[in-house]
Amino acid sequence: MKILLTGATGYIGKRLLPLLIDQGHDVICCVRDKNRFYFPETVAQNVQVIEVDFLNPESLANIPLDIDAAYYLIHSMSGAAANYNELESISANYFVERMNETTAKQIIYLSGIVNDKSLSKHLSSRKAVEDVLMAGTIPSTTLRAGIIVGSGSASFEIIRDLVDKLPVMITPKWLNTKCQPIAITDVLEFLTKSLLNPATYNQSFDIGGPDVLTYKEMLLQFAEAKKLKRYIFTIPVMTPKLSSYWLYFVTSTSFKLASALVSSMKVEVVCKDNRINNLLNVKPISYKQALDRALIKINEDNIVSSWKDSLISGRFKGNLAHYLKVPKKDCFIDRRKREILDREFTIEKIWSIGGETGWYYADWLWSMRGFMDKIFGGVGARRGRTHKKTIFPGDVLDFWRVVYADKKQGKLILYAEMKLPGEAWLEFKIIHNTLYQAATFRPQGIWGKLYWYSVLPFHGFIFNGMINKLIR
Repeated sequence: MKILLTGATGYIGKRLLPLLIDQGHDVICCVRDKNRFYFPETVAQNVQVIEVDFLNPESLANIPLDIDAAYYLIHSMSGAAANYNELESISANYFVERMNETTAKQIIYLSGIVNDKSLSKHLSSRKAVEDVLMAGTIPSTTLRAGIIVGSGSASFEIIRDLVDKLPVMITPKWLNTKCQPIAITDVLEFLTKSLLNPATYNQSFDIGGPDVLTYKEMLLQFAEAKKLKRYIFTIPVMTPKLSSYWLYFVTSTSFKLASALVSSMKVEVVCKDNRINNLLNVKPISYKQALDRALIKINEDNIVSSWKDSLISGRFKGNLAHYLKVPKKDCFIDRRKREILDREFTIEKIWSIGGETGWYYADWLWSMRGFMDKIFGGVGARRGRTHKKTIFPGDVLDFWRVVYADKKQGKLILYAEMKLPGEAWLEFKIIHNTLYQAATFRPQGIWGKLYWYSVLPFHGFIFNGMINKLIR
């Protein structure tokens, strides 16, 4: 079968793709930027990649007409636009119009549980998209999930951040709201078993695990799984805005995502029924089992996808190709080079930079810069990195975004997502037996120039110390 997969670079899409290929399908992956999309060469014959912007109807012409089914995995709840709910409806309408021209027999949409009369903006938006898809001529299947538990999911990473960093938590009262978490493995099973299954056509289903828990209970069970003693006290005086700031400063989430999550977490998301479990013969695992599996993946450095690598986690805009050529004109550049003793050793150190490894020299200054970035509304340094030793274009490294990574060539280019009065790149490249390191800053106005000169005294030992460590 020929399956269209939208959101192929997202948290769910990256995990769904190999499952569809294993089942023998040919998959057309819709992405906004081909440079950000990586897949193994071994499956190249089963994968076609097309660039589509769902807010640009002309680009939807790239979608082939001879498809059998489509997954609609487009969400933007933490996008920069305040009217993201309107944009989601517009995208869905353009998508349906194009699907009506194809030979598709089914559209599958992953939505959120909507069983409360007073919905958050985020959940209302998803319900509106569901209504648009249902109104089309092609049968649609909507799977509504609450909290998805898996290594790299936004919800899981927020829970992990809170439990790891706070022995005692003074929390907002919405932590007593009930929800029905579901393991990422079960979500994927529901998605694959619904594919071209007539019993699921033109219907919406709630999917969830067997446990109904409060967010407080989820935090405490996570602490138990990690053998940590944690104390949680809820207070009624914390406003939604204060709650959002609480999540923003303690966890790796962006403020917009924190705001959207806080708004949604005040609403109970519990399944109305579990009829789809019997319909598709799926037996969801418990929250505790989902936690154990996620922690194993983290310990093995085997995280397939992470929400942190999505563009919504930072301030990056546009395609990677726009940032591949590091500018020189009207820029300040800190250049350094060193002769290397062992090429493979240096490459491995470069490819392990950031995250838990750190930046090899004056890590406390990097941490301070990340904290200051958070204070001024930036991404900070808490995003870390998804994998410990592998890097792909589009990945995040603390407050940097990877725009180019070629390990064989020994070249890595990072673009800064921190708050800056200008643009910054950090570049490493190995030519023969020499490592070249360059920090480039393109200032914006007088404030950009003042910023560069204010941090210039630190560059001497930070960048000098870093390149020295990379060759030893």
